Amino acid sequence: MNPRTLSRAIAAFALSASLISAASAQNSAPQPVPIVSNIPEPQDRPLSEPMILSVDATDIDRAIFQVRQVIPVEKGKPLILLYPQWLPGKHGPRGALAEMTGLMIRAGGKTLRWTRDPVQVYAFHVDVPAETSSVDVEFQFTAPIRESEGRINVTPNMMNVQWEQVALYPAGHFTRAIQVQPSITLPEGWTGVAALDGAKITGNRIEYGVTSFETLVDSPMFAGPHYKKWDLGNNVTLNVWADDAKYLAAKPEHIAAHRALVDESLLLFGSKHFDRYEFLLGLTEELGGIGLEHHRSSENTRETDYFIEWDDNMSERGLLPHEFTHSWNGKFRRPDTMWTPDYSTPMRDNLLWVYEGQTSFWDLVLGARSGLQSKEMVMGEWAKYAGFYAEQPGRTWRSVEDTTHDPIFGARKAKPFSSHARGEDYYNEGSLIWLDADMTIRTLSKGKESLDDFAKAFFGVRNADWGVLTYNFDEIVRTLNAVQPYDWATFLDTKLRQPGQPAPLNGFELGGYKLVWKEEPNIFDKELMKEGNNFNLTHSLGLTLDKEGRVTSVLWNGPAFKANIVNGTKIIAVNGYAYSKDGLSAAIKAAKGGEKPVRLILERNKRFEQIDIAYSGGLRYPHLEATGKGETAIDRLLRPRRTN
Repeated sequence: MNPRTLSRAIAAFALSASLISAASAQNSAPQPVPIVSNIPEPQDRPLSEPMILSVDATDIDRAIFQVRQVIPVEKGKPLILLYPQWLPGKHGPRGALAEMTGLMIRAGGKTLRWTRDPVQVYAFHVDVPAETSSVDVEFQFTAPIRESEGRINVTPNMMNVQWEQVALYPAGHFTRAIQVQPSITLPEGWTGVAALDGAKITGNRIEYGVTSFETLVDSPMFAGPHYKKWDLGNNVTLNVWADDAKYLAAKPEHIAAHRALVDESLLLFGSKHFDRYEFLLGLTEELGGIGLEHHRSSENTRETDYFIEWDDNMSERGLLPHEFTHSWNGKFRRPDTMWTPDYSTPMRDNLLWVYEGQTSFWDLVLGARSGLQSKEMVMGEWAKYAGFYAEQPGRTWRSVEDTTHDPIFGARKAKPFSSHARGEDYYNEGSLIWLDADMTIRTLSKGKESLDDFAKAFFGVRNADWGVLTYNFDEIVRTLNAVQPYDWATFLDTKLRQPGQPAPLNGFELGGYKLVWKEEPNIFDKELMKEGNNFNLTHSLGLTLDKEGRVTSVLWNGPAFKANIVNGTKIIAVNGYAYSKDGLSAAIKAAKGGEKPVRLILERNKRFEQIDIAYSGGLRYPHLEATGKGETAIDRLLRPRRTN
C-alpha cells in the first residue's frame, strides 16, 4: 500500500470512529437498578409460639393436599413467609413452588395482602396490621398427576408426603429454632408412618407432638392401605407399602437380610445417631421412584416384585444400604458448606464425593456383607463403573468434584451426549476412588487397617448425637492420616479435583483384580438390561437402545457418534432384516475382524437412511477378574463382620 492510500484509509477509519462515537453518545444507556434484599438473614432464635400445621391428604383422586397453618407474628417486625427451596438430600434448589396454589393469608377474619419478592421468588411479604399476633394461612399443593408434571407422589394406593411441599415458615430464623405442631388427615383405612414423635391417632387423623421445622422436613411420610412392618432390631423398623397386598409376601430370609444390614452397619460405624429409624419403602409401579435420606428415616421405592421375585432383582437391593448409610454420612456428618440454617440459603456441594461417593462405596460393601447382594453382583456393579470410566471422554475436561455442582444446574435432566458432558459422577467414580483409598490403606498397613477404621473414627463419634457435626477437606485428610499416614491431600486432590486423570482402576489392581472385556454382560449389566428392557452397546457400537430399537444414549466419539447417530434415532433394519436385539448382536459378532460393516437402516424425524458402521471389535462388556489364587483384599473387604 502506497503512502497516499494508507493516509486515506487512516482518515476514513478516523471518520468512521467519530461517527460511531457521536451515534453512541445519542443512544440511551441505562444503569442497573440495585438489588437490595430486605429479607432478614436467619438467626438462631425461636418463635414466640409453635406454628400449627394441618394437612388434609384425603383428595387422592385429584392429588390435592389442602394446607392450613397458624403462624405467629413477631410484633414490630415485618412478616415474610418462605417456601422451602434448597432442600437437604436433594443437593439443589428443588422446592416445588410451581405446585403451590391458592395462597390466602388472613388475620382476624380479614384477608391480608401479600406480595411475592421479585428476586427471591420463594418469599412472600405480608402486610400485617399492628397488634396482629398470628396469621392464618391456607393453600393447596397440587401434586403432579402425570410424569410430565413431575414426580407422582399420590396414587389410589399410596402417597409420599414431603412436609416441605405443604408448609411455609417465617424468615429470620434457623429452621431448627422454629417449633411446629403438625397433623395430617389420611384417607379412610390408610396407615401412615413418619419418624415424628408423640403421634395421637383419632380416626384417620394423626396429630404429632411439637417438633422443630427442621425435624419435620427431615421426617417425611409414606401412607397407604396395603401396609406391613417388620422389626429389624436396634429400634429400626422396615415399613413397607405396596400397590396390592400380595406384594408384601416377604419370606423370613428376606427380612433376615435386612436385619443383617442393620447389624453390619452398626458394626461398621460403632455408633447410632438416631433414637429410632424408619425405613419407608413403597413397592409400586405407580408412585414415582425415590431414594432419599433422612436422619431417622429414608424414602424408598422399588418395583412390586421386590419380595415375590427375590432371586431376580438383586441389582435393586443396593438402595436401602445406601440410604441407611446416609444417617451417618450426610445427615450426622455433613460438609460445612452443605449445612444451611434455613431452606433459602444456597448449598455448596463440593464435598459430595464424600457425602455421596463414600456412601456409594459403603452401600456395595454393606450389601455384600449383609447378604442383600451377592459378592458377584457387587463386583459386576463395580465392573460396570470401571468399564464406563475407562472409556468416558468427558474425563478429559471435567473433574469429579466439578460434577458435584451438577445437581444445582443440571437438575438430572437428560443430556444429548452425557458421556462427554458428564453427570453426577461423584457417586460412582467416588465409590471407585474410595475403594482405592481402602486398598491403599490395607497395602500400606499390611492389612492391619482399612477404610472401616476411617468410618468408625470419622462417622462413629459422639454416639446417640442426632444433631449435625460438620466437616471440611482438612478434617478428612487428618482422619485418613490418623488411620494410615500417607499424602492423602495429594491423593484426593489429584483424583477428585483435577480433570484428565486415568480411570480409577487402582483399587482393583491393589485388591487383586483387573478389568477385562467379554462378549457376555456381567451379572449386574445383564439384570439391568432385563429390568430396563434395553440393550447396552456402549462399549461396542457406542450406543444404548430401548426395547423398540430407539437410541437413548450415544458415546462421544464412538462408532455410532462418528456415523452421525444421535438420541431418538430408531434402528429399522440390520443387515437387511427387521431390527431385533438378537439380530443386531449377530451382526456385531459377524463384523468382528473387519471383513464387513454393520449395515443399518435408520429413521430420524420421518427420514430414512442406510449407513454402514465400520466397527470390528465385537460385543464388549466389562468384568473384574482375579489376578491370582486365593482370597484377595477385596474379598476380605466384602466378607461379613457378624460372628453368627
